[in-house]
Amino acid sequence: MQRISFITLLIAFTFSFGSSAQSDNIFTLEQLIPGGTEYSKYSPRLPVNYQWNGNMLIETGKDSVWIYCNPSKLSEKSLLFTYDDILVQLKENSNRVNSVTFSREGSPSVSFNTNNGTGVFDYEKKTITAYFSYPEMSANYILSHDKNLLAYTKENNLYLLDKNGNEKQITSDNCKDIISGQSVHRNEFGINSGIFWSPQNDKIAFYRMDETMVTSYPIVDMSARVAQLKSIKYPMAGMTSHQVTIGVFDINSGRVTYLKTGEPDDHYLTNVSWSPDGEHIYAAELNREQNHLKLNCYNASSGDFEKTLFEEKHPKYVEPQNPLLFVTNKTDQFIWQSKRNGFNHLYLYETSGNLMKQLTAGEWEVTDVIGFDDKGNNLYFVSTNPTPLERHIFSVNLKNGKISQHSSIPGMHSASLSLSGRYLTDRFSSHDNPGEVSLIDTRNQRSEQLSFAVNPFEGYNNIPAVEIGKIKAADGKSELYYRLVKPADFDENKKYPVAVYVYGGPHSQMVNNRWRYGSGGWELYMAQKGYLVFVMDNRGTAYRGFDFENITHRQLGVEESKDQMKGVEFLRLLPYVDTDKMGIHGWSYGGFMTINMLLRYPDVFKVGVAGGPVTDWSYYEVMYGERYMDKPQENTEGYEETSLLNKADKLQSRLLIIHGDEDPTVVMQHSSQFIKACIKERKHPDLFVYPGHGHNMTGPDRVHLHEHITLYFDKNLLSL
Repeated sequence: MQRISFITLLIAFTFSFGSSAQSDNIFTLEQLIPGGTEYSKYSPRLPVNYQWNGNMLIETGKDSVWIYCNPSKLSEKSLLFTYDDILVQLKENSNRVNSVTFSREGSPSVSFNTNNGTGVFDYEKKTITAYFSYPEMSANYILSHDKNLLAYTKENNLYLLDKNGNEKQITSDNCKDIISGQSVHRNEFGINSGIFWSPQNDKIAFYRMDETMVTSYPIVDMSARVAQLKSIKYPMAGMTSHQVTIGVFDINSGRVTYLKTGEPDDHYLTNVSWSPDGEHIYAAELNREQNHLKLNCYNASSGDFEKTLFEEKHPKYVEPQNPLLFVTNKTDQFIWQSKRNGFNHLYLYETSGNLMKQLTAGEWEVTDVIGFDDKGNNLYFVSTNPTPLERHIFSVNLKNGKISQHSSIPGMHSASLSLSGRYLTDRFSSHDNPGEVSLIDTRNQRSEQLSFAVNPFEGYNNIPAVEIGKIKAADGKSELYYRLVKPADFDENKKYPVAVYVYGGPHSQMVNNRWRYGSGGWELYMAQKGYLVFVMDNRGTAYRGFDFENITHRQLGVEESKDQMKGVEFLRLLPYVDTDKMGIHGWSYGGFMTINMLLRYPDVFKVGVAGGPVTDWSYYEVMYGERYMDKPQENTEGYEETSLLNKADKLQSRLLIIHGDEDPTVVMQHSSQFIKACIKERKHPDLFVYPGHGHNMTGPDRVHLHEHITLYFDKNLLSL
């Protein structure tokens, strides 16, 4: 669910410096929740960041950039430039440099972003060689690889800007419901961009999305003196979806050619990638049913379909997430990621469509591909091997298939690679480590610390403890991981109320070996108030294999609720749990799961708080909804079984529903229809609306949100 952004906010796993520690303190939500006035003091953060410029290590601080010309000599670094070196050459006085990006291939030309534009800075000459001010009403900015041109969307059309400020309009549909150069399919299938530069910088592939046939959905802005309509295009499951094509703009000829992706129009086009020579475009075509994938090759100049390299089918669904990655120094070999054998693994293909070999295998998943060394001999990646609770760095040799592990410290690791492949920067954290970056020599696995985050709770005596464990799922076989947050003064001879936090949906993992096992500020706050906080990943969540995930197909919320009840049974057996004072809270899919649990097991929880909840999957969007539930007309029984609207009569608990009134993801209709169903059944849930907010509450209102959730728990549990 694109809604996983909420999980990220809740876990709040960002890195910052801690404040000076005290021996005792009661932490406030202003200190523990993103948007709070003191949040930055109590969330660990690394003081500097690292990236590669060829084989030279770059260290970026708040306003200065340093270089290690020889990574083997970390004591020898020099100042490369400061952000002021860039700012003094910019005309806009209000500008500030937000980030700088170096070329992995190695170059003195550095890309930088400001409030108002993007540019290129030559750090050897200390000059700006190009700067592109963002035109008004524009978005989706993508620089060409040579940094001479900027492509973007403006008023739903694709535009091009050169270094002299000359703007060229590429498309001219001039229709608010036809959009070029923007991500499509509601950012499903790994899509996060709509503009794709060719390697030679002479062509641009782009998405064109026609939404004229899609039903308009009313979103109302009530902050205006007279409320204003802000309609969006929202294709619900089973309804007509938008139509997407892929255009190619040839800069030299000025022509736009569309790939001949053929019939039907009702399909998905994703994983767009260029061949190294810029002559071909590859795209994964997925049928509306999302159970049949074709990897197709097209001529980039004529748009002609050339061939299907291979196909993938599955009775439930196929979900491509990554474009093909060409092997360094090879124009006819590429890497493809697939779950075809039950776990996400790497496959080496020829452009003829011939499968050369499967590079990785086992009951673990590749979660990220870092890249090749400069010779293309070794591919570096991150995986769940040896445990789904952690991520570790590996490489595989394409010739002999040997797999080497490069990280050994327990925790969640991510990495970037030097051009030669000799060095890795390894960024990681674990339950007792708030964050660290190390330099790894891949020849001998020698690791040297570069930077670390300070524990913001160092010296405090009242920090709630977090522990993890595992229980059996409802199938009696699968293992489910949980975390339990306990008050700092925990006494096993006392009885404690319980707050269960739940998400439970696809593409999520709440419990793993990161800082404090992934527990967030609200969990700490509730434990500080005397609650036990329990979080568990049920079947249907990610990184445990395809069968573990797709068990929920056509019946979202059914198997997940059975597993969550296994968690409840575990809690009930703990002598220090007050089984009469149990509450549950979740957001988005977790909001759905919260109400789902209250209705399926009405005698378990005394209180529930559901944020932005799905209440009937027939009201949810096409791509996500039909992947997991099929169309309503194809799965009538499943939609009936999973709908919360026909179970409102089962509500016994106190329930608070929270929704942003401009939510474009889980539209307000979900909550309003459930309230309507409750009225019919003479049930009395509470509703709280955040005016002007979308799917998540941000800024100071996020603190208010957690205050409101906590007050509802306190009122309906602690007063019992």
